[in-house]
Amino acid sequence: MGHSAVAATAALATLGLTKPADIEIPQIAFTVKEMDFSEWKGDLLAVAVSEKDTKKDSDSKFQNVFLKRLDDKIGGLLAEAVTEEDFTGKAGQSTFLRLPGLGFKRLGLVGLGSSSSTAAAYRGIGEAVAGVAKAAQANSVAVCLASSDGISEELKINAASAIASGTILGVYEDNRFRSDSKKPLLKTVDVIGFGSGTVVDQKLKYATDVCSGVIFGKELVNAPANVLTPGALAEEASKIATLYSDVLTATILDAEQCKELKMGSYLGVAAASSNPPHFIHLCYKPPNGDVKRKLAIVGKGLTFDSGGYNIKTGPGCSIETMKVDMGGAAAAFGAAKSLAQIKPPGVEVHFISAACENMISGTGMRPGDIVTASNGKTIEVNNTDAEGRLTLADALVYACNQGIDKVVDLATLTGACIVALGPSIAGFYSPSDDLAKEIVTASEVTGEKFWRMPLEESYWESMKSGVADMVNTGGRQGGSITAALFLKQFVNEKVQWLHIDMAGPVWNDKKRAATGFGVSTLVEWVMKNS
Repeated sequence: MGHSAVAATAALATLGLTKPADIEIPQIAFTVKEMDFSEWKGDLLAVAVSEKDTKKDSDSKFQNVFLKRLDDKIGGLLAEAVTEEDFTGKAGQSTFLRLPGLGFKRLGLVGLGSSSSTAAAYRGIGEAVAGVAKAAQANSVAVCLASSDGISEELKINAASAIASGTILGVYEDNRFRSDSKKPLLKTVDVIGFGSGTVVDQKLKYATDVCSGVIFGKELVNAPANVLTPGALAEEASKIATLYSDVLTATILDAEQCKELKMGSYLGVAAASSNPPHFIHLCYKPPNGDVKRKLAIVGKGLTFDSGGYNIKTGPGCSIETMKVDMGGAAAAFGAAKSLAQIKPPGVEVHFISAACENMISGTGMRPGDIVTASNGKTIEVNNTDAEGRLTLADALVYACNQGIDKVVDLATLTGACIVALGPSIAGFYSPSDDLAKEIVTASEVTGEKFWRMPLEESYWESMKSGVADMVNTGGRQGGSITAALFLKQFVNEKVQWLHIDMAGPVWNDKKRAATGFGVSTLVEWVMKNS
């Protein structure tokens, strides 16, 4: 299907006449500087402080040299504020002062916690700074460390990158569906004392590129199902390929083309919806054409999941949030956008999603139906609300047919994984210890939380059918494990495979917004394979 046909299909689905506004992604210039804080002039000076840095002597003076100088400069107001607000430097703590008449209008301390070595701690600094900058309508900000003792040059560089990420994502607000919104004013952030030179500049650009993909992923998940139909998702993915046509190509398959490829499992899920399915395949190839390794990222792309005839009902079913069921696809295409800007050498990456809706109609898949996947395996559908794995089955077969070495799939697949790990941690499964280690290593850099789960083969007994090769759901116990075992049936044995169940961390209930989960870890994983 051509791009114009995709656009035409997407344009048909405008239920409620809702059209997202064009919101500009924050364009913040990050500059690394080596200078004394007293020389800096701007709206907000933020100081990253560990718990150790806040210790005082017998005269209630800071022992930390930097904080002592700073406190002396403002007449002891900083020490007073720290005492009054019980600021101890714990992660998540912050305190800010207005300081008219000085080179900087506001001064803030932001807690790093007991350890100043984690990406999450420094990202939190950026998020806190972003929050104050928005509230104060600040244009210019500087961030510095109260103490750099024991912090390696490499850690400083990574810290600067994490601060940049936190600031960009903290400033960004998805206001596309609000009738009125304020535009963030923050334009410049000076990163003081974190090193200087080409390496730091490159790391800050890398952070900016990754954030653009995270924001893209957030916007895809946040978009309501009446706006982001399967056709609209295909259109958005195609736009990325057009924007970065030097390294990305897009292939969009319609229902007839999927039928030719015998994708009966995927098409069975899509059958009930008036919005037709779109099978999306972006391919990244490095600029120099030299490919040493081929990877695939497969994302579940249910733009809405009603549950089908096994409709989601009752307390806790969360049918109103089922627009998030394409979070895996959002992570995949967000990573594609970031990587197209970063342009890693030596690696070819396929980004794949079998996009569709799971609805109810006279043409829809029924409980008890048997569908046939593109690898010839038959599936008795004993629950139409276990549809994501049916779409992933054909997507994984397609991915393996691209001649890949490794594949990672991501899906908001099971509530069982949320029960096991809560809302903040993704579970992952893999028969490959090497690939599992790669994902863990990547997540340690990004700060996203993953936990390896057991791929217990004995549980497959519950997935056997009396009339087909398998059923699509087992019993209530170990639901996330049996889902992973199901997906394993559609992966070529020669391909290293890892499945991520991201049902919990795809969405932030408190903020009622998407998190962009998975994008940064996927990018880091690809980079380590380049």
